[in-house]
Amino acid sequence: MPEDGHLTMSAGPLEKAIDFLDSNSIEYERFDHPAVFTVDQVTELVQIHKGHRTKNLFVRDKKGRRHVLIVVPHDKRVDLMALGEVTGHGRVSFASPERLMTHLGVEPGSVTIMGIINDTGNNVELVIDTSVWNADFVRCHPLVNTSTVILPAEGIRTMLRLTGHEPTILDVPAR
Repeated sequence: MPEDGHLTMSAGPLEKAIDFLDSNSIEYERFDHPAVFTVDQVTELVQIHKGHRTKNLFVRDKKGRRHVLIVVPHDKRVDLMALGEVTGHGRVSFASPERLMTHLGVEPGSVTIMGIINDTGNNVELVIDTSVWNADFVRCHPLVNTSTVILPAEGIRTMLRLTGHEPTILDVPAR
């Protein structure tokens, strides 16, 4: 117990995300809402009109040695087989909830580009669709699916620079 006799609580995921943005002077707008687990639920429950809507997929290679966070427009159906070929990852498949927690510190339904702030060992590769990369503002979860933040393009680039993540920018293959 600390000397002052008070127990200190570790910050939850939302607080950690907001603290990262605030402490690095990254501008954002925050909107709290009911928990959402799918793009369809976001469409129904989250009435935000600013920012490029995204979908995030967390995959691993066949041997489970390489992990990739894919950020695409919300309505893109990703061709994982073609993506694996284009990026040199080979056959990829969705990573387990345990891998998701281990590498990005989030639960299913909360996958987000902001998860890279938890990837301090730079074990996750990042693939961002060209249309998301070129957007002026991007919507994402701040490590939880009960809130959405809108980040300016420069805020995304600052976050990547600070975490040491060099993204691969490409037109992610669609089905």
